[in-house]
Amino acid sequence: MNTFIVRCGEIALKGMNKPYFERMLLERIRKNLKKYKGIEAKRQEGLIFVKAPAEYNVDEVINDISRVFGVASVSHALEVESELEIIGQKAAEYMLDLMQRRNIQTFKVEAKRADKTFPMESPRIAREIGGYVLKACKVLSVDVHNPQCVLYINVRKGRTYIFADKIKGMGGLPLGTNGKGMVLLSGGIDSPVAAWMMAKRGMVVEAVHFHSYPYTSERAQEKVYDLARIISTYVGRVKVHSINLLEIQQAIGINCPEEQMTILSRRFMMKLAERVARQENCDMLITGENIGQVASQTVQGLVVTDNAVEMPVMRPLIAFDKVDIIEMAQKIGTFETSIQPFEDCCTVFLPKHPVTKPKLDRILESEEKLDVEALIQSALDTVETVVIDPQR
Repeated sequence: MNTFIVRCGEIALKGMNKPYFERMLLERIRKNLKKYKGIEAKRQEGLIFVKAPAEYNVDEVINDISRVFGVASVSHALEVESELEIIGQKAAEYMLDLMQRRNIQTFKVEAKRADKTFPMESPRIAREIGGYVLKACKVLSVDVHNPQCVLYINVRKGRTYIFADKIKGMGGLPLGTNGKGMVLLSGGIDSPVAAWMMAKRGMVVEAVHFHSYPYTSERAQEKVYDLARIISTYVGRVKVHSINLLEIQQAIGINCPEEQMTILSRRFMMKLAERVARQENCDMLITGENIGQVASQTVQGLVVTDNAVEMPVMRPLIAFDKVDIIEMAQKIGTFETSIQPFEDCCTVFLPKHPVTKPKLDRILESEEKLDVEALIQSALDTVETVVIDPQR
């Protein structure tokens, strides 16, 4: 069996609630590893230990663990008995193999004695194990300031763990520890990143997508499902609710000033998203809006948009530079899909000169020309819900 040590990071700061967060993290790790047979995962003194049959690829298991929100880092560890001579011999063999594979010339040992009944304190354990390594690997030398390799020795009750790597995880909080949100998912770069960021803070996410079929194509719709599929590899199953906005946009075009098309459409999107969110027992809406990025995302535009709903609206990207958002999209794997050149409902009916500093009273006057409730109900009648399962 291969042994993996999983560290919880921010969860350690949760005080009395720490056991709850650890249980949620353990549940998410088990769920992410369910494709493997014979996996064991358990909590032990602030860490999670995962054991996987040797037949499975170590890097693949580490990748699947590290993608779980709440995981700070993962180490593939050699598990041995907690006797000094055994630890020393196995540590020397471990370093000898590592030295040959990585051309290591300098190292140091860091020891941690979690088992206080072990007869040596941590600094002495480090010195003793370093001696074993130097005897077996005569070309190695100790460099305590800038070593090429740090050999970690973690002495726990009955068992000791030897490892050299700490692979960084996603961090954040376990999914499901911070409620549920409904993300307005377009086919662009921003909204998938916003969904990912809120999920990283422990929020379960669903999605609502607006289209203007037949003015927008089925391929544009499939692009959104592709984005949801990528997000699902981090958060598990995702529901996507698709709504046709065409009738609303046509009514706005006939009855309202052209320059208000974008902001009025956005208000209807928020109203519709709120209806679906309440039906799905969500706590808030999530958008990828960013101050000043487009006409509807000026401060005034956001104020007018928020006025359309009572539910809180989370905008995790609100002050990000576009370059930063693109880098994050590349990191999580949504960027290449987001930049595929398919139209969306916002660009199809984009006015030549959209209002950038809308006045709420004028927008409300324009809405009074529309049968808002009838338009909302008609749009809700077009809802199609697709459940996206992760494909790893």
